[in-house]
Amino acid sequence: MSVSVSGLRNMKGNVLVCVTANPKFFPNCSKDPNSHRARVAARNSSTIRFDGVAPGTYAASLMHDENGNDKLDMAIMIPREGFGFSRNPAVVTGPPKFKSAAFVVSAGTASQSVKMKYML
Repeated sequence: MSVSVSGLRNMKGNVLVCVTANPKFFPNCSKDPNSHRARVAARNSSTIRFDGVAPGTYAASLMHDENGNDKLDMAIMIPREGFGFSRNPAVVTGPPKFKSAAFVVSAGTASQSVKMKYML
């Protein structure tokens, strides 16, 4: 399975990717013991590959951690750093639901193209 990233506003910091099959852990799947996670330097983040992903329905969340502090920095409830989700659902007031970002992996093959969004 792979996730292609586009629309980064700069090459600072890292891109954090979290893929989960559990709606309870979306979009922050860092506490899901069965999630697939990756941290790559922003300059190397065009395509991120995950091996060993079992067939099923998943959703991916991405964050452009420009300052490398491993969290999405906020300014009065508005993200200061970039974010994105599988299937690129519309983001209006808060993150999308799992269903809006869900995609199917069959026999370990799937690819998603995620365009990063920036609010500030």
